[in-house]
Amino acid sequence: MTQSANPAPSAPDPAADAASLRGATDRLLAAVEQLDDATASKPSLLPGWTRGHVLAHLARNADALINVFAGRPMYAGAEGRDADIERDAHREVAEHLVDVRESAARLDGAFAAQRDSDWERTVELRNGVTDRAYSLPFRRWIEVELHHVDLGVGYAMDDLPAAFIERQLANMARRFAGHPGLGVPVELRTEDGVTWRTGAAEDGAEKTVVVAGSPTALVAWLTGRSTGTGLSARDPLPDLPAL
Repeated sequence: MTQSANPAPSAPDPAADAASLRGATDRLLAAVEQLDDATASKPSLLPGWTRGHVLAHLARNADALINVFAGRPMYAGAEGRDADIERDAHREVAEHLVDVRESAARLDGAFAAQRDSDWERTVELRNGVTDRAYSLPFRRWIEVELHHVDLGVGYAMDDLPAAFIERQLANMARRFAGHPGLGVPVELRTEDGVTWRTGAAEDGAEKTVVVAGSPTALVAWLTGRSTGTGLSARDPLPDLPAL
């Protein structure tokens, strides 16, 4: 039986998300422990980035989220963010491992220090984006899971937890709803009968593009990790906005 499009999201449970994040971080760290310096310096699945760039970004992103909790700018501007990643990208893998582990521990400590009322406050992220503090553990979980895939070391989209995929599909549908970079209405259909509406509003001017597939295949496409492998659509897949 088909469910209604865009089910109303429930408020995140930041403690549960922080626990899931710890598991994802442990999996990532276990993978990094298997790398050597030569392997870490090779290209990742992200254009223009080595695996070292991905690891440097993950460490600095953890520190950036601590800045958010403290009411400071997330990054010292786009140029500063990029410079920090480039500075740290070329280190030995042992240094990456320590940095990712310790920065993740600092962030986990910041999560643990939040009172119930703290999670309800509005915080500012990059580029003027605002959100509730309770969203930050899931936002970090996204970073860790997807960038683990981006390392290209055997952890693939199909390895992502089902609960994460379900949440991220809903998240991406909401993110692209009404986005000026996606000018057509899009209906996402999963095998289990859930549908999501995203892209432009349906006003009759543009035909709705229906894209069907597994939740994992849809998330891979929506997050730029595939060009649409495993999806079916009568019309060409629309170009998606950059993330």
